[in-house]
Parts: sequence; structure tokens; C-alpha cells
Amino acid sequence: MIVMRLDIDAYELVERINDRSISTEDFTARILERIDRYDGRINAYITVNHDALDHARSIDKRISEYDGKDRSMLLLGVPIAIKDNISTEGLRTTCASNILKDYVPVYDATVVSRLKRHGAIIIGKTNMDEFGMGSTTEFSAFGVTRNPWDVDRVAGGSSGGSAASLAALESVLALGSDTGGSVRCPASFCSVVALKPTYGLLSRYGLISYANSLECIGLMSRSVKDLALLLSVTAGHDTMDDTTLAVGSKDYHSKLNSVEEFRGMKVAVIKDIVDNSDPVVSREFNSALYTLQHLGFTVDYVDLKYLRYALPAYYTIAMAEASSNLARYDGVRYGHTIQPDGMLWNGFYSMVRSEFGDEVKRRIMLGTYILSSGYYGRYYMKAQMARRLIMDELLSIFKDYAIIATPTMPVPPFKIGERVDDPLKLYTIDLCTVLANLAGIPAISIPIAIHDGSMPIGLQMMSKHLNEELLLRVAYAFESTKYVRRCIDA
Repeated sequence: MIVMRLDIDAYELVERINDRSISTEDFTARILERIDRYDGRINAYITVNHDALDHARSIDKRISEYDGKDRSMLLLGVPIAIKDNISTEGLRTTCASNILKDYVPVYDATVVSRLKRHGAIIIGKTNMDEFGMGSTTEFSAFGVTRNPWDVDRVAGGSSGGSAASLAALESVLALGSDTGGSVRCPASFCSVVALKPTYGLLSRYGLISYANSLECIGLMSRSVKDLALLLSVTAGHDTMDDTTLAVGSKDYHSKLNSVEEFRGMKVAVIKDIVDNSDPVVSREFNSALYTLQHLGFTVDYVDLKYLRYALPAYYTIAMAEASSNLARYDGVRYGHTIQPDGMLWNGFYSMVRSEFGDEVKRRIMLGTYILSSGYYGRYYMKAQMARRLIMDELLSIFKDYAIIATPTMPVPPFKIGERVDDPLKLYTIDLCTVLANLAGIPAISIPIAIHDGSMPIGLQMMSKHLNEELLLRVAYAFESTKYVRRCIDA
């Protein structure tokens, strides 16, 4: 057997498992050992799936029986981390909340079913901001996830556990969810790769709802090639989710190696975002633009007239939908419950819902206010109008430009606790990422630098609906030209 490093890419791992030069059981055991050894400091996982070893043994047995002749399972033996708001049959799914701390789903999310169908091994459920409400993974009932590059800094959020597990070599692939940047933010902060797909390209069946019209399953990896492989497995129509698009599965992975001529294509850079980013981020972003020019792109600076409405529109819509979605957690139909003997309904309901954390309570209360009589038209409907204006403006840009580029995050990863007591200061860091969710367009984040050796910085690229293939090709070409470290001890 070849002794393979844990930073191996998924596509190579599948090849090694198929030709029996790597034992699935041995590799999975090494991942679990690493989690045992290091995750006490990082806190990437809420629940570790120790049954993963049994699954790994069954894969080795299957390979020995067919002797490597069946290559149809694209993720055979690959350990993958799943964000803890995505349903996994028989494996606890908490949304990082006390109100769901004992919830064990009886079914798999569609994306999880597709992963299992292709031989992936669910290694565990990752930490997150409670119900996806946050950008740092500090708002979790199970503790803060720390950045593997510097454990005093945030990992980003809300899919911080998934990104940290990749950077710390505690998984090979990961799933998150993205409502306003929730896979791209931690990807940028942890120096990994993430894709927020076109709304409806991946099924949301089994994703525990926060803001239905904005959120989608997001994909994370340490390489663009792995990201394309993961998208090939998970994308496509699902009869269980009416929001999925009527598109079939597609091989994004093999097309990365085709010759792509980018000369003549144009990149639009939103000037106000770059001007208002941290100087360190702006400098590295401008360096990334030179790389895109080297690949053949023409780079132009553009103004986004309605940019100032992006954050207010996003948070108004997200909080309103959160208030509606989380109303079901009343201790009767859903969620944690208590013994009601001798209690009036109001007291029972209040005590059950006190299990929500402070940030979730804040968003529920604001969302309830936004949806209340007399304010619905003043806030929610105006936010939807602003959303339409932003979407139309972005689509207008795509008539002339193939890609819109911004920093993924306007700041490098900051210290834990630095912004947690100032919600408005925290919300502003989502400016670059919420645009894609408001418009439903695909967006990718790739690493471009690690400032001072411990503060990763990412490049975000957005394109028109269902243009994931172009984003992946450009990201792959960029990665081949300007590779940045993706894990802490590679």
C-alpha cells in the first residue's frame, strides 16, 4: 500500500482506492485519528460519524470483489464533511442549536443521497452559526469554530466548520449552505475553494430552512478540480424539490482540461467594493486581476448603481423569511420540548423558544416586525423591489461581461470576539457575497493569498445563471497559474 498524505485531492484518492494502492479503511481511520487529535482546538465538528469505518471496510470488500473494473462511483471512498443543517439519516443534525440538539433525521437530503450513491463516506457533521445566521461561526450552541491558520481568528461562516475541516485536513470534501455568502466567506477565510451554484441547480430537499428564496446547498473543496467533481455528482433536477431547475446531470469535471480561450472575454470589477475594502485585500485583489489579464481577460471597472441597497434588501428579506420558517419550533410540532404540566401556553412557548441563541432571537424579532401589519409594505416589499433592481443591473452587466470579480470578503479574517457585539459592523462584511444570492446567480471563491502567513484572502467571481462551467474553467486556469496553499501542513 502507498502511504498517501491526507492533503490528497478527491479525484486522485478515488483512483488510488480503485487500483487498491490505498485502503479506504486505512485512509478513513487516519482522517478520524486526525479529528481526534486536532479538532479539540479547532471545533470544526459537532458530530463525528464513527460508523464511517464500517462503510470504508465495505468499500474495500466491494473493490476486492470487482477488482477495480467498475469506475462508475465518482466519489468512491472519499470522506466528506456535511454542514449540520443538511439532513443525514441516522446521524444527528442540530443546526448548531439547542432547540435541535437531539434531532436525528429519518431521511437523507437529496444531495447526501447522491453522494452516498457515488460511494462517498460521511465523516461527520460540521459546526456552523446557529441556523446559518452569522458570518463567523461564533453563534453556535456548540462553541466557536477556530481558523486552522490562526486559532485566535474566526473561520468565517456560517459554514465555518466545513471550511475549517478542509484546511485542517479533517475531510477531503465538504458541503455547506449559502444564504448570503455562507460557503464563500469561510472559504476565503480558510484558504479553500467554494461554489455557490445557480439557485435551483442543486436540490434543497433536506436542507433545514432559514431563508428559502436566498439559500442553496454550497460545495467546498481544496481544489477546483474536486469542486467540479462534486458538482457533477450533486447537481440536477429533483422531484422532491419544486425549486430545482429542469436540468439534467452534467460532467463538469472532465471539461476542465479542455483548451479554453479566454482572450476577448471581459471581467467587470465593481469599483466601490474594491475602494471600500481593506488595503491588504485590495492589494491582493489587484494582483489577482493581473493574473486574469495574463489569462487573456480584459478588465474594466464598473459602477453598480444599486449597490447601496444590497445589504438592507438582503437582511430585510432574510430576517423576514427566518421569522416565518422558525415559527414552527414551538416545542409541539418541532424542536426541543419540555414537560408542560402546570404551565400556561404562553409560558411553555416562551421557555421552549428561549433555547434559541441571541443572534437567532435578534433576527426572528426583526423579521416579525418587518412582516407585521403596517410594515410589510414599507420594508419587505421595498426590499423585494430593490432585489429586482439589483438583479436586473447585474444581468445587464453580463450582456457585456463574462464575469464580475470582487474580493470574496472586504477584510481578512479578524480576531474571535472582535465584531460579535456589533451586529451592524458584522453584517457589513457580507457586502460582496449577498449580490449572488439576491440575483440567484452562481459565484465561486478561490484563494489568492495568505497575508502574513495566517490571514487568507479570496477572489470571488460571479457569472450569469447556469454558467458554472465557465466559472470552474476560469478558476481552474487561475489556480494552475497562481496556486495558494489550501491546508495548514501540506
